[in-house]
Amino acid sequence: MLSFIARRVLIAIPTLWAIITVCFFLMRLAPGGPFDGDAPVPPEILANLRAAYNLDKPVMVQYVDYMANLARGDFGPSFKYKDFTVNELIAQGFPVSAQNGLSALILAIIIGIPCGILAALRQNSVADYTVMGFSMTGIVVPGFVMAPVLILIFSIGLKDTPFQLPAGTWEGGAFKHRILPVFCLSLLYIAYLARITRASMIEALRQNYVRTARAKGLPFHQVVVRHALKTAMIPVVTFLGPGIAFLLTGSMVIETIFQLPGIGRYFVQGALNRDYTLVMGVTILSASLIITMNIIVDVMYGILDPRVRHD
Repeated sequence: MLSFIARRVLIAIPTLWAIITVCFFLMRLAPGGPFDGDAPVPPEILANLRAAYNLDKPVMVQYVDYMANLARGDFGPSFKYKDFTVNELIAQGFPVSAQNGLSALILAIIIGIPCGILAALRQNSVADYTVMGFSMTGIVVPGFVMAPVLILIFSIGLKDTPFQLPAGTWEGGAFKHRILPVFCLSLLYIAYLARITRASMIEALRQNYVRTARAKGLPFHQVVVRHALKTAMIPVVTFLGPGIAFLLTGSMVIETIFQLPGIGRYFVQGALNRDYTLVMGVTILSASLIITMNIIVDVMYGILDPRVRHD
C-alpha cells in the first residue's frame, strides 16, 4: 500500500506541474491584461505598473520566476486586490468555502445515500419513482436558477415571518446565513448520490456472492449492510473524490449569488479582472485537492473491496 501511494504521489507531481504550466501560458495568451480598464492608463504609468509586477520581462522569464516563488510557497501579489497577496486572499476565502462545502457534503451524504438505498430496495415502487423524480429535478435545475428561487421564497415571500432567511452575505458564518447556500450547494450532490447509490446497489444485490449469502439464510439487512453495501459504495466513493475537492474550493455561482467571500468568488473576480496570480493560486489549490482526493479514492477501493489490491 505504501509503495502504491508513493507511486501515485510521484505521478501527481508532473501532473500538477503540467496543469500549472498550461494555465500560466493560457492566462498570458488570453486577450487583455490586468491593467486594462474602462479608463485608459497613461503609457508612463502602465510601464511602471508592468515593471513593478515583472510583466515587462519575457514570458519565459516570468514563468521561471513564478515557479521559483511557487517552490517557496509564494503565490505572489494580487494584481487587483491592492496590498494583498494571493496567499492572504486564499487564507481568507478558503475557510468560508470549506465550511459551506463540508456542510453541503454532510447533508448530501445523509440524504442522498439513504435515499438511493431505499430506491434500490424498493425498485419500481412509489418510493423509487419519488426519489428518482426529485433526483432528476436536482440534476436538471442549475444552481443559478435554484438560488434565486429560494431567495424569492424564503427571503422575500416569507418576509417578517419566523421562516425568513437572509438572502446573502456571510456575517461571520452565522447559521441562518448559511442555510440557503449550503442547501443549494448540496442539492446537485444529493441528486447524484441518490442515483449512483441506487444503480450500484441494484447491481450489487444481483451479484452471485450476495445471492449465496441470502441462500445461506442470513437476514436480509445483514446481507445488505455487510455484503452489498460495501461493493455499492465504490462508485459513490469515485464520485465523492473530485466532488469533495470542488465543494471545498467553493461554487463560483453560489458564492457570487449569495455574496459569500469564498475562494470561488475570488476565482470569478480574478478571471474577470485578469488577475493572473489569483487565478493561478485558486487553480493550483483546486488541482492539488482533486489529485489528493483521487489518491484517497484509490486507497479506499482496497478497503471497500478486498478483490482490489495495491501491490
